[in-house]
Amino acid sequence: MIILPYKRSIYTLLLLLMVSFADAQNVNSYKIYDSASHKIISVDELVKDLENTDAVFYGEEHNDSIGHLLEATILQKLYEKHPLKTALSMEMFESDCQQVLNEYLSGLIREKNFITDARCWPNYADYRPMIEFSKANKIPVVAANAPGRYTNMVSRGGLNALNQLDKTGKSYLPPLPIDTATGAYLQKFEAIMGGHSAMGGMQIYQAQNLWDATMGWSVASFLKTHPGFTVFQINGGFHSEEKLGAVAQFKKYLPNASVKNVAAFAKEDFAKPDWEKLVKLADFVVITAAVTKQE
Repeated sequence: MIILPYKRSIYTLLLLLMVSFADAQNVNSYKIYDSASHKIISVDELVKDLENTDAVFYGEEHNDSIGHLLEATILQKLYEKHPLKTALSMEMFESDCQQVLNEYLSGLIREKNFITDARCWPNYADYRPMIEFSKANKIPVVAANAPGRYTNMVSRGGLNALNQLDKTGKSYLPPLPIDTATGAYLQKFEAIMGGHSAMGGMQIYQAQNLWDATMGWSVASFLKTHPGFTVFQINGGFHSEEKLGAVAQFKKYLPNASVKNVAAFAKEDFAKPDWEKLVKLADFVVITAAVTKQE
């Protein structure tokens, strides 16, 4: 049983039971692989391995519903161990929506207004359990992503376009100028996108770097003001695989912080994944059974 530092409501109890039920029902629908020990581990063993880690970057596939249930379970179990030192950070919310997110978590505004004004993703229902669990248990949630209008600015005019923003606009972003990663990350980006010439030039890659830098900066900024916390950061897999992208940017802003990453995939070959290939991507690899949607 979880002992909460706050008065527990009937709603909180139902939510906890719901998350625990999801965990129990789906334990045979995912596998967690420890890249260091080369062993399949339980979610409890994963959470134990994440103890005393400043930032955990969980790289998901955005349409993986089983993976989203597992994320909610991990958040719950991290909270069980450290009720006052756990935070959630999400790519799914843009930094200029932090106030709206805070207002909802504090119970000041309706969910309907929150979903509209925070520009929640179309599949917000998949992330809702984490938000509601955080709301019920006073867990801070960081709106980690760069505002989409600014990534669009960069994709059209390059990173220098951000210099035109006023003080308020710049407050939603990391300190300028944004560092443009080269080397392995650039090569990986080009391989995925088919080359810059096909994607409209270097500006597309610079927009990716703004995206990564803002998430890394958001997590680092929270930890600077909340030392001792573990931040569970949720983002698309490409942003944190091989500890490149957002993870590398995070380390630039907070060099002495400890960080671990998780790479999660939905696979039709759930029984026999290519572990040798996947373990190179993260400290821990999660494979979920791909769900075939009925027509």
